[in-house]
Amino acid sequence: MELLLITFGLLLLAFGGIAIKIWGKKDGKFSGTCASQNPYLNKNGDACGMCGKLPEQQGNCDSTAKAS
Repeated sequence: MELLLITFGLLLLAFGGIAIKIWGKKDGKFSGTCASQNPYLNKNGDACGMCGKLPEQQGNCDSTAKAS
């Protein structure tokens, strides 16, 4: 029972920390969410699924300006 309470407490702490981070950020957005800008995650040079930017086009990911 003690292990269950410790696990539940740690999960609450983790979710609380994420909620505070979202609340503290402008518009609740995490920075650096484009995986296309990380060469370890995007070895094929694919465009970002959120904003459509290629790895060479570094900058903030703006999901409202998605390329077609």
